[in-house]
Amino acid sequence: MAIETHYKLAGVMGWPVAHSRSPVIHNHWIAEHGLRGAYVLLPVQPDQLAQALRALPVLGFAGCNLTIPHKVAALDLVDRVDPLARRIGAINTIVVEADGTLVGRNTDSFGYIQSLLQSQPDWRATHGPAVVVGAGGASRAVIVGLMDQGVPEIRLTNRSWAKAHDLAQEFGGPVQAVPWTERHATLAGAALLVNTTNQGMHGELELDLCLDDLPTHALVSDIIYVPLETPLLAAARQRGNSTVDGLGMLLHQARAAFEAWFGVLPAATPTLRAKVQATLIP
Repeated sequence: MAIETHYKLAGVMGWPVAHSRSPVIHNHWIAEHGLRGAYVLLPVQPDQLAQALRALPVLGFAGCNLTIPHKVAALDLVDRVDPLARRIGAINTIVVEADGTLVGRNTDSFGYIQSLLQSQPDWRATHGPAVVVGAGGASRAVIVGLMDQGVPEIRLTNRSWAKAHDLAQEFGGPVQAVPWTERHATLAGAALLVNTTNQGMHGELELDLCLDDLPTHALVSDIIYVPLETPLLAAARQRGNSTVDGLGMLLHQARAAFEAWFGVLPAATPTLRAKVQATLIP
């Protein structure tokens, strides 16, 4: 049954953006819930971002997602940034309020945690330390999500020591930077390992990480979803670790955005996952 009676538009803004699976996800939910609306691709070059964002309310958009390279630049272009997005330092969702105000949000932390819980319902933050590989925008969202869940220790390692160190200093608390040369040993005693880099993605080099010191009870996750099973996840599975691929994060971050625009919190069902998975063949 439809919640809204008028037609609503939403979309994903990026450059390039043709590869995005978001239209498959959101248009599936629009049809599933009998809503009047559409989710479209919005290819916008970086130097046109401000103009494009200001056009959203004029064109009747309820909001949009932002992807590379707009997530950070949009922080200074919207009217208001919610506290979580400000902490993460990036926006992946914009909501157009009734008066045309643009509000920046970030649903990536929610998406990552929900992907863990859907795949591994028994996962708990209190199980032990987490090792996060990478110090980019995705890493920031994952770290904030883990901090808010109460992970007692987050070991952050990155090929650039300066980026890891600065991020650890910024977040403080349980986040500790670990030199790249110590990345293998820092897996000892960890309960969770997550790769937030593009290493292992289709067409990229594999992540150079030896899992010998990682406990076999540790959960291993990767935010990459092309391929669904990265070399890291394959190696972890073969040694007995439970694994979580990156498709769940993509689906769950979309749920929170969809709710903000359409007033319905949709489900990341096996049917939807299979529909998106069918588009992932490199």
